[in-house]
Amino acid sequence: MKVEIEFTEPLLGTLSGNKELAEEHIASKHPKEPQEDEIESIANIDTELANGSTVFNSDENGAFLWDYQIKGFFKDACSMLRRVPDTRSKKLTAHRKVIDGLIFPTPRKIHIDLAGKTIFTERPLRAQTAQGERICLARSETAPIGSKIMVDIVCLDKKLDKLVIEWLNYGAVRGLGQWRNSGMGRFKYSIIE
Repeated sequence: MKVEIEFTEPLLGTLSGNKELAEEHIASKHPKEPQEDEIESIANIDTELANGSTVFNSDENGAFLWDYQIKGFFKDACSMLRRVPDTRSKKLTAHRKVIDGLIFPTPRKIHIDLAGKTIFTERPLRAQTAQGERICLARSETAPIGSKIMVDIVCLDKKLDKLVIEWLNYGAVRGLGQWRNSGMGRFKYSIIE
């Protein structure tokens, strides 16, 4: 199915603006060697502006999300909806394995059609530690409301189509990307095909 997602709340970038940290993280999570396009997207970070921030991956065509970020959203949505009685997700066993092996968002780079210029959003991060509450500031590159992505979602088992729709409906209230607990990255969607 081809899905157009339009963000009804700002979408925050998730890639560390620190080039060395981003490269190290990608290398540590990659099963073999990071692919060249993953490293190239880090090379586009404007270090002076982004150090200490999270940003979007970008290339010569602009900001984008990776396909695996959509898969990660599906896993998060399914994991939460498994707690809700009478959902399709509740009945899906081994959901992570099913999403990894049978559901494929494409293309690999899902470019963001920005509805304006990106800005940086600052917000407090709070953590309860053994030494008491800690607060610091987080800063993220932010795509404005009305920005869109177009993604093809290939389900090798057609029975999974209804699950994908359930997860997309969840995205309308949960959001995608950083700080989604506050409602950032919420979206509406249309199925084009």
